[in-house]
Amino acid sequence: MASKVEDLARIDELRNTLEYHSNLYYNQDAPEITDYEYDMMMQELRGLEAKYPEVVDASSPTQHVGGSAKREAGVLVRHNVPMLSLQDVFSKEDVDHFVEEMQEKLVDPEFVVEYKIDGLSMALRYEHGRLALAETRGDGIEFGEDVTVNARMIDDVVEQLSDAPEYLEIRGEVYMKNADFDAVNEQQELLGKKPFANPRNCAAGTLRQLDSAVLKERKLSLFIFNLQQVRGRQFATHTEAYEYMKSQGITVIDDYKVCHTKEEVWDAICAIGENRGNLAYDIDGAVVKINRYADRETLGNTAKVPRWAVAYKYPPEEKETKILDIELSVGRTGRINPTAVFEPIRLCGTTVSRATLHNQDFIDELGVGIGDTVLVYKSGEIIPKIKSVVKEKHPADGEVFQIPDTCPVCGAKTIREANTANICCTSATCPAQLERNIINFVGRDAMDIKGFGRAYIETLTKEGYLHNIADIYTLHEHRQELIDAGLIGKEKNTDKLLSVIEASKSNDAAKLFTGLGILNVGKAAAKSLLQHFGSIDRVMEASMEELMEVSDIGEISAGCIYTYLREEENVAVIDRLRSYGLNFASSLEVVTDGVFSGKTVVITGTLPTLGRKEAQSLLEANGAKVTGSVSKKTDYLLAGEAAGSKLDKANALGIPVLSEEDVMAMISQAK
Repeated sequence: MASKVEDLARIDELRNTLEYHSNLYYNQDAPEITDYEYDMMMQELRGLEAKYPEVVDASSPTQHVGGSAKREAGVLVRHNVPMLSLQDVFSKEDVDHFVEEMQEKLVDPEFVVEYKIDGLSMALRYEHGRLALAETRGDGIEFGEDVTVNARMIDDVVEQLSDAPEYLEIRGEVYMKNADFDAVNEQQELLGKKPFANPRNCAAGTLRQLDSAVLKERKLSLFIFNLQQVRGRQFATHTEAYEYMKSQGITVIDDYKVCHTKEEVWDAICAIGENRGNLAYDIDGAVVKINRYADRETLGNTAKVPRWAVAYKYPPEEKETKILDIELSVGRTGRINPTAVFEPIRLCGTTVSRATLHNQDFIDELGVGIGDTVLVYKSGEIIPKIKSVVKEKHPADGEVFQIPDTCPVCGAKTIREANTANICCTSATCPAQLERNIINFVGRDAMDIKGFGRAYIETLTKEGYLHNIADIYTLHEHRQELIDAGLIGKEKNTDKLLSVIEASKSNDAAKLFTGLGILNVGKAAAKSLLQHFGSIDRVMEASMEELMEVSDIGEISAGCIYTYLREEENVAVIDRLRSYGLNFASSLEVVTDGVFSGKTVVITGTLPTLGRKEAQSLLEANGAKVTGSVSKKTDYLLAGEAAGSKLDKANALGIPVLSEEDVMAMISQAK
């Protein structure tokens, strides 16, 4: 048994750890652990604080609502009604205890059991039937963020009620259906951007977007789960309020059930658990709440949670199964994705037979291969995951699976992406990543062929006009066909795009090199290479050692460049680009005498007078290397209004923070 000193040390450790992960979950939308792991730590802390009540104070995570109000999508607004969290419970005994306690305190209480949607809380205020305000949970007690403009982009948000009281405030959960989440991540991958970790993170980040058009595109959804406040009408029960809301076209939680006994409550929870794998969205538990509002008034709230409701969290469901095969696919970014195919098992109400193995590091860590018996689980999620290998059932001749060094689609050499565990195909002509390569090539950071959008690329690829990036410069040969088929619109639109394509041939070679889409080579690296070598032809002749002489080109990046420029298919594409008259020479010069020469600068926030591109150009003209993320190698952070997490990280690392005025003064003084 641990001593009191050890217990108190553990309390401090748990509080710090929980505050750290609470900030990541609520404020950064970037959790590092599962909900289950967080819940288990919170449960342990509650147990220790019950043992030593003298150390409990308001600063403990058990005593306050997670999250903080921060200004991103809109201004801060004061809550009319606190948006509290719920008390979590984890066993049948806990649920029975809650029901029995309610039955002791109330006369014949009714319970409503319903889904606990895994999303982001939002309250809607209606005045005389018209939507007046939408607010996020914020700190849960005093303030949230005004997200009214974005809320209007959600199809489930009703803007006008037909039979309205004077004032109505309702609370719901903004979430993403799994199909919509998959579509967003597919688009992220296609654009070479980092995919979202899960639907909840994506929904939270999207709701706070400053550009409401992004929200409309990502198709958020909303379920209402509570009546917060009403004037000019009375409701006796939660379910009566639900029926009214449904009559007004408001979407409320699916399949709620009214119960009277602890047996009925538990059966309803079990039914939700059995069905959760069949839902179009993620749930992370079941909520048990008192139905009558008069009973809720009698019970009241603690500082953190209402006394009239609990949230039951389902334990992870785990089963053993045998791996039959490991399949390899190639994503649109060229990443090779290993997937385990196993004997079908039933989890959370659905039959599953496949789970991702992520990458070679994950495979090595598990020590998994074909023929192994593994433990598969779902932790309140739709997607099955492999937890571990059952060592005692490892086949005598079994081997850890190795991703091959050639692409399973096109046969080109594969290489590991810098600072990741991803193994990627190096071919620019690989059919699996064709659309992504073309999108990168025509994009603003590369050849900047304006008007050449994704829809045109998809159509021209599907119709057989584009097989690689060089084919872009043969489209003029098919001008009349394209016009007759309307693939790029009418004649005027087609000619306009063909003209922009032709004009792009004169772009600096650095933009062309960026457009090749070489792994680990973005526009900054491309500029450094072309500043150093002067032409693409010279880069192609360079040895590994010569490539590594370039600033910021390390061994991994040099290996990617060297390998790419020696793949036969890639060289053939480059030769075609040269023959079509694209500029292979660069006029870029290294600024060695600028005030920021040799310095790495990151830009964040909204600057007073300069746009992001203008600021970057100014810094680069004075010798700076501008990157997108803060690290120990960053020399300065140029910060404007609403700087966010990059400012926090810079302060934590002791990196000097400059304003636009500071930068102008430094440049002026250096002249």
